[in-house]
This record gives sequence, C-alpha cells and structure tokens, in this order.
Amino acid sequence: MVNPFDSITEFIFVETAVSLADVILVPGANHPPLMEKAADLYKQGLAPYVLPSGGYKAHVGMTEWEYLRNLAMENGIPEEAILKEDKAQHTLENARFSLEVLHSNNIVPRKVIVVCKAGHARRSLLCYQAVFPKDCEFLISPCVDRYGITKDNWFLTEVGIKRVMDEVKKIGTYFSEILPSWNNNIHQLKEKGGNKT
Repeated sequence: MVNPFDSITEFIFVETAVSLADVILVPGANHPPLMEKAADLYKQGLAPYVLPSGGYKAHVGMTEWEYLRNLAMENGIPEEAILKEDKAQHTLENARFSLEVLHSNNIVPRKVIVVCKAGHARRSLLCYQAVFPKDCEFLISPCVDRYGITKDNWFLTEVGIKRVMDEVKKIGTYFSEILPSWNNNIHQLKEKGGNKT
C-alpha cells in the first residue's frame, strides 16, 4: 500500500474484463458516455439487449430511461434491443426494477454487464448483487464521469474526494439495512449444507 487511502480506491473503483452476457445494464444518469460505452459493447456482440434504467428527474426534464434510450439509438442500438425501465429513483431501484423487466421479457440473467460511472461502480455492483439471483455473474465496465474522476486521481481534487467519500457514505446507508438479510441467507445455506451430511 503506497497511500493510506488505497483501500478506498480498491473498494470503490471496480472494473472487470467483459465477455458474452445476457444483457447490458445501465443504471440511470444523464451522462452520455454511459450509453456510448454500452453501445460499443452491444456493437461488439457482447449482449443481445441493453437495459437503461431510471425514472423522471426534474434536472433531466424526462425520465433517465428516455434520455439514455435516445442516446442508445443515436449510437446505433436498434430500438428493439432496448428494454424499458422508467420508474427507478435510485441505484437499488435500478437493480430491483431491472430484474422485474428481465423477468417480464423471459430473460434469465446468468451473466450481465453493468455499465456505470467509475466512482459509482462498487455501489452499482452491490445493489445488483443484492437483488439478482445469487448465481448471476457480474461484469463491470465503468466510464469516467463528467468530473474526470478516476481511481488514479480522485484524491487530488476537492470534488473527487467529496464524490468518492459520498459513495462510501451511501454504501454504508444502503447496506446497513440489507446486510442482516444477507447474513440470514448465508446461515440458511450453511444449515442446508449441514443437513446433507
């Protein structure tokens, strides 16, 4: 560890290799690079569907889904490949409502690509992991946000520090309520495993 905050960098900034998946998920935001990256992955043939997610936001003037859908089409994704989730108001709802959309389209998510802002990667991953089937594999393909925040520079500016530490706080707020249910699930799985022997 070179810097005392390297552990925060490793925690918040998640990125994996990508491969063939069932769907590309895009948690809502009015940030064009998200859909540019999703379109690039779609055009590489990495998934047959793209699912932007996000409800109405006053600062966007429309739903985040509509904003991202328009960008998707501008970037060459055919309308029939774009699934619709236009109710979510935060990342956990992005995950919950996206899973409902997949189920309603008879799509079983075994492997998904999540395209999100780099500083939002850990919270996005945890939210989808909290909701999606436990055996679903998540591939994380982040893009740089409008502030230019990356794992290499977030600690160098006031806005970078604020936004990354806000993510740390939000993760604490979201998952302090969810963790007990995860513990119950782990306990139940251990009990089932114990009963087999």
